[in-house]
Amino acid sequence: MKSSSQHKAAKLADVARLARVSTATVSRALTRPDKVKPATAARIRQAVQELGYVAHGAARALASRRTRTIGAVIPTLDNAIFANTTHALQKTLDDAGYTLLVASHEFDAEVEARVTQALIERGVDGLVLLGTSHHPSVFRMIHTHQVPYVLTWALDASGRHPCIGFDSRAAAIRMARHLLELGHHEFAMVSGIMAGNERARDRVEGVREALAAHGLRLGPGRFVEKPYTLSGGREGMRELLEAAPRPTAVICGNDVLAIGALAECHALGLAVPGDLSLTGFDDMEIAAAITPGLTTVHFPTAELGAYAAQHLIARLAGEPFEPCVELPVELVVRGSSAPPPKS
Repeated sequence: MKSSSQHKAAKLADVARLARVSTATVSRALTRPDKVKPATAARIRQAVQELGYVAHGAARALASRRTRTIGAVIPTLDNAIFANTTHALQKTLDDAGYTLLVASHEFDAEVEARVTQALIERGVDGLVLLGTSHHPSVFRMIHTHQVPYVLTWALDASGRHPCIGFDSRAAAIRMARHLLELGHHEFAMVSGIMAGNERARDRVEGVREALAAHGLRLGPGRFVEKPYTLSGGREGMRELLEAAPRPTAVICGNDVLAIGALAECHALGLAVPGDLSLTGFDDMEIAAAITPGLTTVHFPTAELGAYAAQHLIARLAGEPFEPCVELPVELVVRGSSAPPPKS
C-alpha cells in the first residue's frame, strides 16, 4: 500500500476536470481571480483544496515572466501604524491574485539596500517602498532591473518617482497652529530620529515654520530627537522639562512618543492638559482610549495600502495610473490639548 507521501501531485488538468472548467479558466482564476465569475472561482478554489493542488511557481514564472509577487520594504514591523498599511496592501493584492513579501530595515539604509536586493533577486513583479529617502543603490537596482515601484507615506517633490502619501509638513503646521490658537507661546518638541526619515524632518520643519510665522521658535533645550518608542517619549519629556521656563505645549513626532511623554508627566505629577498640552501624529487606535484622549493627526493608513496595491496592479496590467496621489489628513482634537495655564 502506498503512503500518502507517494501520491502523485495534482496537476492543473486535474483541477479543471474536478471543477468542470477549462485549464485556461483555472489558470486565470489562480492568477487573475477578478477576471473570473465568483461562482466559478469558488468552484475552482474548492477543487484546489480537495486535490491539494499547488502551482509550480518557477514554471509559471518562466512561462509568464511574472511571479505574481509584490515586495514591500518597511521601516519596522514593530509599529501598528505600518501594520495597518501593510494589512490593507496584502488584502488588496491577494484579491487580485498577488502574494506580498515583506522585509523591514529598522531605519538602517544599508539593511534596506540588502533586503531590496533580495526581493528583486527573488523576482518580485513590483515594489512598495516607504518614504522618499533611500540608499542610492535602491533606485539604481530598481531602474536597472526595470521593476515597477511606488513610494508611500510621503510625496516626492521632485516629480521623478511615483508616490502615494501625505504632506507631513502641512500636517505639522496645522498641529502647531491649533496650539497657537489656544494661546500657547512656550513650545517644545520630541521628534523622531530625523536621519534617513523625511517624515520626521517634515514634521519638525512644519512646526518650526508655523512658530516662526508668530515670531516664536524651538529655543535651546526645547527640541530633542528620540527613537519612536515609549521610553523615547519618556526620556524626551524628562529632558524638555529641565528647561526654564517650562513649556506649556509639547508636540511629539508620533503617538508612541506622545504616550510615553504622557506617562512621564503622570509619573512627575504634571497634569495634562492642566499643566501642559501634549500632541502626537498618526491617530493610532490607542490615542482615543487613553486618558486624556490624545490630540493628534489622522493619516488614512489603510487607504494608503489599498491605493499602493491598486497602483501596482494597474501598472502591471498596462492600465492607466496616477503618478502621484496625495491623501487627505485630519487634525483630531481630544482632551490632551487646552489653553495654557494662567500664570
